[in-house]
Amino acid sequence: MRISLATALLALGLSGCATWSNTQVDRSTAESTTSLAAKSPEEIKVYETDVAGRRYESVGDLNVTVNKTTIFHPNPTREMVEAKLKEKAAELGADAVIFATYGNVGVSFMSWGSLDGRGRAIRFLD
Repeated sequence: MRISLATALLALGLSGCATWSNTQVDRSTAESTTSLAAKSPEEIKVYETDVAGRRYESVGDLNVTVNKTTIFHPNPTREMVEAKLKEKAAELGADAVIFATYGNVGVSFMSWGSLDGRGRAIRFLD
């Protein structure tokens, strides 16, 4: 009993962060090959639809996943996924993310829970 408790505590202590994530960017959809200056994630707007009335160019398609490290941590949320989309779009120099979609929380082989998000990073032309 004592060994099981010690093993469980050691595993919990080694788990470290509450979440981890990964990101993929597909630049094949980008309309411009020019590198853009990185921005602050707070400047990025996220929309679940297209942006009407503004001209823009695509910077790249984003795929992000937020995972929880252990069963004891809370499930990933849409807000966590949105923050990751903003972070990646900001690195690309985008102004916004359009067509944002969110998956369902599910357990995977590498995580106790994960939530996926997708979107297209864009730069406004006007």
